Amino acid sequence: MAIMGEKPVTADILFQMGLDSACGRHGATDLVTAHKWFNIAALKGNQEAVRYRKEISGEMSTSEIAEAQRSAREWLSMH
Repeated sequence: MAIMGEKPVTADILFQMGLDSACGRHGATDLVTAHKWFNIAALKGNQEAVRYRKEISGEMSTSEIAEAQRSAREWLSMH
């Protein structure tokens, strides 16, 4: 399990990170980053993340989705 700071990174935390990115909670809205976090959260079992990832995919270009998937694979390979 990945650890960020002192906390293990759970599917729920990753899902929340996706929500934060999708809503621009900590700056500008970033659907590529949101997709990345929803993708990883979904892989770790968060079913809501599956739905949200599908929803934002409809607002993204093919190249943006590919970028998000590459970023998710990179994150997973490092954690």
